[in-house]
Amino acid sequence: MSRTRADYPLAETQPEAVIGPRGKRLADVTLDSVMSGDITMEDLRITPASLSAQAEIARDGGRPTLAENFERAAELVDVPQEVVMKVYELLRPGRARSKQELQDAAALLRNGHGARRMAAFVEEAAQAYEERGLFTFRF
Repeated sequence: MSRTRADYPLAETQPEAVIGPRGKRLADVTLDSVMSGDITMEDLRITPASLSAQAEIARDGGRPTLAENFERAAELVDVPQEVVMKVYELLRPGRARSKQELQDAAALLRNGHGARRMAAFVEEAAQAYEERGLFTFRF
């Protein structure tokens, strides 16, 4: 199903389409269900499907860069937090000591976690950092 800017915000226009990782719908999230333990923190996590829907809405709304950010985020949902934080740290100027370090991080994202868009982003950053001399350790 393709989404348009008329579908924003999904929680109001199509609440039945907002589904958590364990299959709970937005309507299932009530005070009673939380108090009974039927709804857990896992049910409140965002899903790749929700982020992809947001990307479609952003693209239709003329915001292609925001759409690309949502698409990369959708790839990162299932990547372990420690990997995300390692890559984040390497992307901070002066933290990666070489282009190869960023290329290795991109390979891990692509080959280890199927995050091809995010890997391409890190590879693009590696090239830009090399061109701008940002591999000097600063801290």
